[in-house]
Amino acid sequence: MIRMFHVYKTYHPKIQALIDVNIHIRKGEFVFLVGPTGAGKSTFLKLIYREIIPTKGQVIIDGINISRLKPSYIPYLRRNIGIVFQDFKLLYNRTVYENISFGLKAIGATNFEIRQQVKKVLNLMGLEHKKNVKSQLLSGGEQQKLCIARAIANEPLILLTDEPTGNLDPDTSWEIMQLLFHINIRGTTIIMASHNKLIVDKAKKRVVRVERGKIIEDTQRGIY
Repeated sequence: MIRMFHVYKTYHPKIQALIDVNIHIRKGEFVFLVGPTGAGKSTFLKLIYREIIPTKGQVIIDGINISRLKPSYIPYLRRNIGIVFQDFKLLYNRTVYENISFGLKAIGATNFEIRQQVKKVLNLMGLEHKKNVKSQLLSGGEQQKLCIARAIANEPLILLTDEPTGNLDPDTSWEIMQLLFHINIRGTTIIMASHNKLIVDKAKKRVVRVERGKIIEDTQRGIY
């Protein structure tokens, strides 16, 4: 599914974000990416999304070296990758429905397909009763659910989540995790960057630890 071979990412001669990263993430896995701030976790996610390319090495998704993709093919890659940001990046002056439908319109979905998919993900997230509410009026937990709904509306193969519980209380955080586990069980590969030790330890999923740009530990059913 996702492979990195001897990947390096250098932003500046003195700033090496990733150093000789080698990893294989299989289809349907749930992987926690842990480590201190500045360790390289966000760079790792950006490489998969092809927001940036490696300085050296290969990033392979489904057998394709995405570093070599022509610019015109990058949108097709990203249709199969959903992203959940810590800072939400919602359209706050738009409704819940509009926030989700916007991305579907951008990839050419019909009005019927949009209605069906929005209804489906709102039901999954428990937000169907909020579809006509402006996103700025939602609670923090509801906004995060909306971010997830938006990210999975086009049924991506991969979901990247960067600190999705970072701004939430413990109960709401675990509720968000239960939703992510459910999405994972349905077949979506999930990579989640997290500082939340309690959640990582409780989840008992694969844990990849990054420090100073290097993978120093990779454990199945690991702990923080």
